[in-house]
Amino acid sequence: MRAVGSSIQRNDAVDKVTGRAAYAGDIDLPGQAWLAIVYPPSPHAHITRIDTAPALAAPGVIAVLTAADVPVNEYGLILPDQPVLCGPGSTEQAKTVRWEADHLAVVVAETPEQARAGAKLVQVEYTELPVVTDPLAALQADAPVIHPHPFSRFPYGERDASSNLLLEYHLRRGDVEAGFAQAAVIVESSYRTHAQEHAYLQPEAGLAFVREDGRIEVIAAGQWMHEDRAQIAHALGLPAEQIVVRYPAIGGAFGGREDLSVQIVLALAAWKTGRPVKIVWSREESIRGHHKRHPFVIHAKWGATREGKIVAAQMDVTSDAGAYAYTSTKVLGNATLMCLGPYEIPNVYVDARTVYTNNCPSGAFRGFGAPQGHFAAEGQMNKLADALGIDPVELRMRNVIHDGSILATRSTVPAGCTAEEVLAEAARRGGWQKLGTGDWGLETGRPIPNPQSPVSAARGTGIALCFKNVGFSLGFPEHCHAWVELHGTSVVERARVGCVGAEMGQGAHSAFAQIAAE
Repeated sequence: MRAVGSSIQRNDAVDKVTGRAAYAGDIDLPGQAWLAIVYPPSPHAHITRIDTAPALAAPGVIAVLTAADVPVNEYGLILPDQPVLCGPGSTEQAKTVRWEADHLAVVVAETPEQARAGAKLVQVEYTELPVVTDPLAALQADAPVIHPHPFSRFPYGERDASSNLLLEYHLRRGDVEAGFAQAAVIVESSYRTHAQEHAYLQPEAGLAFVREDGRIEVIAAGQWMHEDRAQIAHALGLPAEQIVVRYPAIGGAFGGREDLSVQIVLALAAWKTGRPVKIVWSREESIRGHHKRHPFVIHAKWGATREGKIVAAQMDVTSDAGAYAYTSTKVLGNATLMCLGPYEIPNVYVDARTVYTNNCPSGAFRGFGAPQGHFAAEGQMNKLADALGIDPVELRMRNVIHDGSILATRSTVPAGCTAEEVLAEAARRGGWQKLGTGDWGLETGRPIPNPQSPVSAARGTGIALCFKNVGFSLGFPEHCHAWVELHGTSVVERARVGCVGAEMGQGAHSAFAQIAAE
């Protein structure tokens, strides 16, 4: 192939380094108004009244919109469990705020300063509700229930509205108790991972307006253009073709823009006022207002023979979904598959669940559940290696998957698995080698001291082996469509390619051009 695989200058590089690339915050329209969001006074409360009159009387304020102004007051990428605006005048679900950055109202004004000033004047009456922030505590019988009302759609069968359990998975293979009976060494440990901020350079921003043809156009950074459009249309009670979504230059995403932030309220405000409406979040609003990497609590019990063959693994996995589902069910699926590592284990028992809390919603973040699962798996491998007196690379070599290996899902590893080769190369670069026994090991057999560090610290070499699915995972339907327009006379002189794949810095648009050129 001449085009695909060749090294080219990225087609967005010059515009980005010269400042010509237009991000959402750079785009303005004549006559635009500005939007500010009213946030709740408590992370869990029943909203009894919202008084907008003081804000409406403020200088420059054009409109104040509340839950009563939203035609279909719900949205969500996986399931519609989140109100667009919380408060009375809509659904039972919308009367409650569940985290500190839920939206109560939006204020539209002539300037950003006037919009923010108006937002401070909106008066909220509420009743505090108990807060639960630990996913294990949220599963207890006496925990406050985050979502006691039914959703309009739940894609996983029947939901128990009296529980904070969102979804659970169970993975079984073989007989785990029989496996532990064969083990010479059993290692049992608990692991916790924490929320993590994406910290992309561009805070959330956007602009919406009503086009001359009557359609509503929303310009904002995202990752799922068609899903963005579908969610905006649903909330506004409009057919999808009435919504146009355009992605400007995107200042980083890393999964943090898979779920919506300002898109629906922008569209609503532009639709209700007839004016172009813009918002640019502060960094504080961005960190409070968009999802984070899922915190996990994982309890692991693994057993191995004296020869270093893992014979059983039992995992109990709990993820903190936060206040709303976002992509929690899919992230949990990935973690369920990855928490056993890239190893062939004949006896497996995994229980995994994701749980609602009053924390910031958790969602997509690079790795999508795999890092949390592998953190526990690789911790177990290191502890087994220590207990057995086997080098950690050698232990991994004795258990790593190959072509034809059977995974815990009972699926067969296809041809082309290079896990052993990757592990071997990483080990060599890290200072490991094959010893005279034929086993892998470090020549010194111990961490290398660092004389520049305090006495309590040492510098050593560690290794971890991880794998990850390709694509969204768990059989999710993935499609790519493009249009190609050819220009020329007797030969093709130029081609234009249209595709909605988001360019988040990964070079996708350059790759699309290479594919079309090929």
